[in-house]
Amino acid sequence: MMAISAVASELPRSLSADDFIPFDAKQAALGQLLFYDKILSGNRNISCGTCHHHDHGGADGLSLGIGEGGVGVGPRRVNGVGDDAITKRIPRNAPAFWNLGAKEIRVLFHDGRLSKSDLYDNGFNSPAEEWLPKGLTNLLSAQALLPLTAQFEMAGNPKENEIAGAVHDRIDKAWPIIAKRIRTIPEYAEGFIEAFENIQNPAEVTIVEIAEALAAFIGTEWQSIDAPFDAYIAGNKTALSLEQERGLMLFYGKAQCSTCHSGALLTDQKFHAIALPPFGPGRTRLFDPYARDVGHMGESDDVDDAYRFRTPSLRNVELTAPYGHNGAYPNLEGIVRHHMEPQKSFDLWKRDWANLPSIEPLKKADFMIMNDQREMARVRAKVDIDIPVLDETEIGDLVSFLQALTGENARSNTLPLGRPSKVPSGFSVD
Repeated sequence: MMAISAVASELPRSLSADDFIPFDAKQAALGQLLFYDKILSGNRNISCGTCHHHDHGGADGLSLGIGEGGVGVGPRRVNGVGDDAITKRIPRNAPAFWNLGAKEIRVLFHDGRLSKSDLYDNGFNSPAEEWLPKGLTNLLSAQALLPLTAQFEMAGNPKENEIAGAVHDRIDKAWPIIAKRIRTIPEYAEGFIEAFENIQNPAEVTIVEIAEALAAFIGTEWQSIDAPFDAYIAGNKTALSLEQERGLMLFYGKAQCSTCHSGALLTDQKFHAIALPPFGPGRTRLFDPYARDVGHMGESDDVDDAYRFRTPSLRNVELTAPYGHNGAYPNLEGIVRHHMEPQKSFDLWKRDWANLPSIEPLKKADFMIMNDQREMARVRAKVDIDIPVLDETEIGDLVSFLQALTGENARSNTLPLGRPSKVPSGFSVD
């Protein structure tokens, strides 16, 4: 076992409020309402909070989400009925938002399809390319706009509503429609005038202000720097239990976790392949007929990036099961074991480990990719990590350390604003 003194030099610095973008409190309060308001969705039936809910650590507890058209929240969310019934699951696990308001965050989404860039003269490289509006001040505000225009997440199908129809024409055609929906509600109109100095009357509210308000809420609400681990690296050496301290030494030593989960945010923000078993509808790409997910290659167009996904931050990881870009593992022990022996775990993985609420029309598609032997072989062969196999006690200690990354406020769900009881549109709050 590595000595604690040897590990100390590897420990990250403590996080503080100075590490985060300073958001306006009035904008954050406005963003809280918008985050849980279904009026932002095409068919007015889903909000950001439906899939990123306070009761589920900022996620939804599902391997692959049930988006627009579904009913319920979290693991109990089910398919809709009639014309509202979903025809496709969300292709990737819903990520939590913990500490995404940190200044050093430079890339978002599992495949990295949103990053800071001067490529399109709007500050970002995103799926919206040059049609992303100018004036967005941070990655979170840019991120907030993309689910609003995604067919299976919040927009709906082209013939169902004006937002989906506009997206089908061109992505930026939808945002003025959404903005008009918001600014014509008196409570929102007053809120924007009060929260934004550049807004003097409701007609001036655009999708930029809406995105900035959502970002202010996300960036402040999901900030977490009060875990036992934070206390430990700040000097309180009694903050961790004996098992957690042994796990810390493994994390920064033998288990090599900190190679990728590095820095104060516990992520190198890079992309790595770990041979997670593929399932679900896949992340559709132009001219790609397969129900598959090629990861960062879909963004970079570099074959070397195939099946690589962004390293997630481990902050509050205990609260955000299931794990992996597709939620392949239901618990921390499972995903830890997979990292040690990816290809062996790939072969032993069981379909019932995926938390996929049964939807009869989708059952055939859920595991269709597993019938493609060539694709399965490609995913299985691409492994970027080489971690020593740990014994049972060491695995238990490492899991215990991961639980020490849970913030006290996050564990008790006592965040700054929380979930609102009602929203200005009058729609129900999930």
